Formats: sequence, structure tokens, C-alpha cells
Amino acid sequence: MKLWMFVAVLALPAVSHADALDDLLEDVRQSQQQSAQINQAREARFLSERNQQDELLRQAQRELAAVKRKVDAQKADFQKTAKEIAELKAEIKEQTGELEQLFGTIRTAAGDTRAIVRDSLTSAQFADRLDDLNRLADGDRRINLGQLERFWFILQQEMVEAGRVTTFPADIVDSDGQATAAAVSRVGVFTAVADGQYLDYLPEAQRLQALARQPGGGAQAMAEDFATAESGPVDMLIDPTRGNLLALLTERPSLSERINQGSVVGYIIIALGIIGLLLALGQAAYLLRVGRRMRQQLGALDQPRDDNPLGRLLGSLEAAITAGERDLESLELKLDEGVIRETPRLERAQSIVKLLAGVAPLMGLLGTVTGMIATFQAITLFGTGDPKLMANGISQALVTTVLGLVVAIPLLFLHSLLVARSRSLTRVLDEQAAGLIARRMESSRRD
Repeated sequence: MKLWMFVAVLALPAVSHADALDDLLEDVRQSQQQSAQINQAREARFLSERNQQDELLRQAQRELAAVKRKVDAQKADFQKTAKEIAELKAEIKEQTGELEQLFGTIRTAAGDTRAIVRDSLTSAQFADRLDDLNRLADGDRRINLGQLERFWFILQQEMVEAGRVTTFPADIVDSDGQATAAAVSRVGVFTAVADGQYLDYLPEAQRLQALARQPGGGAQAMAEDFATAESGPVDMLIDPTRGNLLALLTERPSLSERINQGSVVGYIIIALGIIGLLLALGQAAYLLRVGRRMRQQLGALDQPRDDNPLGRLLGSLEAAITAGERDLESLELKLDEGVIRETPRLERAQSIVKLLAGVAPLMGLLGTVTGMIATFQAITLFGTGDPKLMANGISQALVTTVLGLVVAIPLLFLHSLLVARSRSLTRVLDEQAAGLIARRMESSRRD
């Protein structure tokens, strides 16, 4: 009782705070209720979502199982199909073993034929054949009957065209790389010409190209006649090596290039030869003219002319007789003097021509020595690995030797001809002088 009273006594002063505590408790209780409701809602939502996720998981597992069953079925089908394909391949290989060997032989033959056709001159006219041969030689599929027939046709066509002379339009590539249309005349698989020019076939571009240098001589004239001929047999230059000989022929140096290889010594030899030739020809023409006039003079000894040595000799004799010289010795001396006076004109240029004929081989020998010196210098500097480095010196040595001989031999013949001709004319003068003296002696005896 005392305790209760004490509490009551104590609580009396806190009456004003009681309401506040009640409100606080009420607030706490409401908060707990709200929290409990929220937690219950959360738990319910969580349980609901967990059930949905379980359902989704079970659905995904069912779909996965269905996919696995489908994959297993497709895998089984694939393995079955692969096994069937392998069995079919084995069966086909067993049944077509001989055909595969035959196809391989055909492809090998097509490859060999392709190499021939690619370089053949007929491909300039039939360019589409290479595509068929490429498909046949490089293809991995089975060869059908159409391809075999096409291959047979190409072989037959090449054999027929190899023996045919025909004309067809084609593009010609000039030295500047420009293509111009022209009518090409072809002789089998050997030679082709257009506009009087020999052509070379370029397998890489499948085009015809005019040779950079045309063969000389009558070869180009034959090409022009062949291109313009309408019927009948025509002479024509053919190359059985399918262009190799023509290529070598065009690489052969021309006369001017040969002369240039002789360098300065070669030019000097040629100049000496020209000088000697002009002198010899000039003197030969003079001797021919003098000989003709002397023959005319022999037919009229009583009418001396001054246009020939014999006429001048007769004129000097008559002048001496007219001047009163009757002594035979003096007249003989007068005639000898006239013959000696005419002899230098008849023997003119002979010594120079002989000298040039002797100097020309020596100049050729000089060119040979200088050319060999240049060759040995090239060997010293570059060795003997590349013969082209020694070609200039060797060419100079050989060309100058040839030029020296070519100049010397004709000059020697011309010198001999001049000597023989001048001696014959001098002998005529001596004979006529002796005849004049003899006739004079006879006339003196009669007197």
C-alpha cells in the first residue's frame, strides 16, 4: 500500500506527459503495423515472383530438352547422310576409276596443246580457243562430251590451219604501242605479213606486232608481192622456227652499224679506200679515153692531133723535121724524150693507189690491236663473266681487219689494171717511135 501510494504520488506530477507517451506508443504501434503489412506484401510478391521464376526455369529446361532432342536427331541424320555419301563416293570411285585416269590423260593432253596453241600464229586469228583449253586443262569437274568435241575440233583446226594460206583482219601493234587494224596474210603457222611488213606474234597480249627491223634484201619485196597477189604461185620467205630466225635476222647489224663498230680507224680506212678508188677510177677513165684516141690516131698517122700522146709524139717529130733536124740520132732522142714526157701522165696515180693498197691492211691491223687492247681492258675491269662487255673491242678488231682487206684487195686489182693499161699504151708509143725511126731511115736511104 505504501508502494502504490508512492507511485501514485510520483505519477501525479507527470500527468502532462502521459498523453505524449500514449501518442508515442500509438505511433510506434502503427509504424509496426505498417512495417508488418509492407513486409507481408514483400513476402507475398517475393513468393509470387519465385513461383514465376520456377515456372520459367521449368519452361526453359523443357525447351532445352526439346532442342537437345532435335539436335540429337539432326546429328543422327547428318551422320547417316555422311555415311551414305561416303558409301556413294566409294561406289562412284569404284565404278569410274578408269574414267578418272582417262580424264587425267585428257587434261594432260589439253595442257600440252594449250602450250602449242598459245604460241601459235593461228591464235592471232582464233583467240577464243585458249579459254576452252584453260577450262579443260585446269578444271576439276568431270569432262563432258561437249568439251571433248571442242578439244577435238581445236586439234583438227590447228592441223588444217598449219597448211593454209589465208588473209584475215587483225589489230597490229606498232613500235609506239598503238594498235591499228590491217589485213594480215598468214602462211600456215610460219609467217605473217601486213602492208609489206613481217609480223611477230605476242602470246602474252595475243596481238601481232610489226618487227622493229624488217629483213633486208628482197625479203620485204616478197612480202609486198605476197600481200598484193590475187592468184598464182608467189615466192615468199617463211620461218620454219615460227619467228626465231626472223628475230635473229632483225638483230643482225646493218652495214652502217658494222662500219660504226670499226670506230675511228674504220672511218679512216674507208676514207683511204674512197680516195684510192676515185683516183684509180679517174685514171682508168683517162687511160680508156687516151687508148681510144690513140687507136683513132693509128688510122691517121699523117694527121697528128694534140688530144693523145701518139699525136703529140708525131707532132713533135714533124716539128723537128720542119726545123731542119735530119740526124737520125737526134730524131731518135727527140722521140725518146716525147715518150718519156708522156709516160708520167700514163702512170699517174699508180704509186698513190699502190700506197693506199698497202696502208689499208696496216690500218686494219692497227684497229685489230686497239680493239684487242679494249677487250683486255674490259676483262681486267669486269672479268669474263659477261661476254657482252668484250663485244665492242672484239667487233672493232674484226671489223677494222675486214675493212682493211676489203679496201686493199680492190685497190691492188685496180693498180694492176692501171699498170697493165699504161704499159700497153707506153708500148704502143715505143713501137710507133721505133716505126717512125725505121721509116725515116728508109726514106733517107732512098734519098
